[in-house]
Amino acid sequence: MPDWEVYVIVSPDFSPLQTHYNNSSFLCVFDTGEESPVVPAGELPFPVRSIFNCKLPSRARRRLPFTQPILTSSSANVSYRNSPSPELLRWSFLVYDSLTTDDDVVLFVKGLNNHQGINREPTEFTCIFGDGVKTAVTSSVQEVFRCKRPDFAVNMPIKVSIEIVGPTPIVVPTVAYYSPQRKLASPEKANLCFCTMVYNVAKFLREWVLYHSKIGVEKFILYDNGSDDDLAPVVEELVEDGYNVQTYFWLWPKTQEAGFSHSAIFAKDSCSWIMYIDVDEFVYSPSWSNLTQPSQLLLPSILLNSEGLSVIAQVGSRKSTEKNVAQISIPCYEFGPSKQKVHPVKGVVQGYNCRRKMENRHKSIVFLDAVDYSLLNVIHHFKLKPGYNVKKLNVVEMVVNHYKYQAWPEFKAKFRRRVSAYVVDWTKPLNLGSNDRTPGLGYSPVEPKGWQRKFCEVYDNGLKDLTWRWFAVESLAPSEYSLPWQR
Repeated sequence: MPDWEVYVIVSPDFSPLQTHYNNSSFLCVFDTGEESPVVPAGELPFPVRSIFNCKLPSRARRRLPFTQPILTSSSANVSYRNSPSPELLRWSFLVYDSLTTDDDVVLFVKGLNNHQGINREPTEFTCIFGDGVKTAVTSSVQEVFRCKRPDFAVNMPIKVSIEIVGPTPIVVPTVAYYSPQRKLASPEKANLCFCTMVYNVAKFLREWVLYHSKIGVEKFILYDNGSDDDLAPVVEELVEDGYNVQTYFWLWPKTQEAGFSHSAIFAKDSCSWIMYIDVDEFVYSPSWSNLTQPSQLLLPSILLNSEGLSVIAQVGSRKSTEKNVAQISIPCYEFGPSKQKVHPVKGVVQGYNCRRKMENRHKSIVFLDAVDYSLLNVIHHFKLKPGYNVKKLNVVEMVVNHYKYQAWPEFKAKFRRRVSAYVVDWTKPLNLGSNDRTPGLGYSPVEPKGWQRKFCEVYDNGLKDLTWRWFAVESLAPSEYSLPWQR
């Protein structure tokens, strides 16, 4: 994996591993005799497999190919292999997940479509189930490949992969299994859900969920990209408080588009509409500025129904109707550090109030039944089936406040692990003129001079004042107020 990480995935027969070995500590032991401490990274679902993380030691990096370590609870009792160790699988060439639908099997694959907008033809591949049952590939876009289902039933875990057709066929290594159809658990279908990919967002999550739940978001789906903070207890607390928050373990780095494609199938029976939005982004309409309290009809008011046939945008006294709208695009404002040195005690909306003047990019709410068969999406926007349309709102109608450039410690932590496959890695000296790069930052993780005052062109207190009016409560101390997400 990137940064010399090694993922050790344990066979389903021995998972969860900790229950087999009485919570022992583990080591990765390499052919060079080097040891590396092991950290539990979670469990892959369907079938359940324990996954651990260790570092590839320095001497083991010097010889290609890299070889697999032994996972052991004690280096003193290591029984080294009599034959050469198997080669480590490469993250850059791997089938890493699969999902079975009513009609087909969707594979998520690294290393076949490597360039944005350039996809190989489905006829160049076949899908392979188990020891050799093959089916046709019907779609090849980004990291998403759709295959016809095999004729046999799934009675036990069976590996599934993809083969590059040719005189000498090449089978892509795989850690994915063909499994029975699975869907997001939900007692009833929500009209509007939020979906996001997260990494160490525990301190931000409560504010994001509480605010958006009050304006009409019914369900929050978090694709957990390997968080090692307090995400799990924060989610548990939110659920206990009555909020519908669900996590899906999605360890794979820089696979945001693939994760969103996965969610468009996985959550289809649980959500009619999904907005793909990050935890540092808050949806807001200037038309709400005079409201004394929030309403769960505010955000859904731009969705006339759950059939994706028409959308009504209501702004003041003006109402516009458009037919066959299945995706609503909302412009974003990017906020700067606003003189903050650390994470604001009262949350991001209260702490950051200075932004860049012009809007930048959009985020979308999409009707899942209208998503194209290919599942193609780029930076929060999906390709739609023929006959469906996109409606673009303007900043007077609705806007996403993106608290992107936060206090330096928060910004630095976030941008060391960007999740999109098509967004420039800021730590590498490549594509320095890309719009994905932070102006003036370069590629060194060093705080630029004057960071606290950067990206401040317009003071914007609209959402700050609104959330204070809606949520602030008087504390025990005189003249002291708090917000419900403060801890």
